[in-house]
Amino acid sequence: MHNPNIVDSETWLTARLALLAKEKEFTRLKDELSESRRQLPSVEVVKPYNFANLSGNHTLSDLFKGKSQLIIYHFMYGADWESPCKSCSFWADNFNGIDIHLAHRDITFLVTSSAPIEMIEAVKKRMGWSFDWLSSGDSDFNQDFYVGFSPEQKECNEVNYNYKIQPYPADQMPGVSVLLKDDKNRILHTYSSYSRGLDLLNGAYNYMDLTPKGRDEADGIMKWLRLRDQY
Repeated sequence: MHNPNIVDSETWLTARLALLAKEKEFTRLKDELSESRRQLPSVEVVKPYNFANLSGNHTLSDLFKGKSQLIIYHFMYGADWESPCKSCSFWADNFNGIDIHLAHRDITFLVTSSAPIEMIEAVKKRMGWSFDWLSSGDSDFNQDFYVGFSPEQKECNEVNYNYKIQPYPADQMPGVSVLLKDDKNRILHTYSSYSRGLDLLNGAYNYMDLTPKGRDEADGIMKWLRLRDQY
């Protein structure tokens, strides 16, 4: 249980101003980090990938929808899964509506999973999600972007996830990838992030971080979490 330290208003203000100085420094460092991220080199993506939604099959180039920048959230949901990942669903509850704003900054935002599109559409309808969510099931996209792992990797208990070799965690893991289409129509992979690197994409967690109890997960990260309609 959180035990608050109760003080007078003047003492509180002194403590708050000290924290404000740290918050401003964090903001400055975050801006520097974002600039460093923008300066990363890129790798050309030449391998063909196939994606599917209700309108048919699409190439990776098609996913840009006329924009030069593409953000893809890698959602954990496989063809043999009974339900979507509750953690990715928590993140996805933050996605509705942002695609319109991003489109006005030359960015297309969408989600991909290896599950068939029929399963994906059923979850979208159930959860009331409107963002684009495509199936990548007929390609090596998940494996090549290090969010999908093979039976052979499970057998040897070794995968490359979050930029390090580690024990096999699951057949899929979450991530976000950013791609750019340049003036020569080349597709460039500019950035990917995984694990705690996804925290900034979850508005609910950022709100929790403002509160006295914070994320309140001492009994285990996300053990409390449910799909939104299962609480």
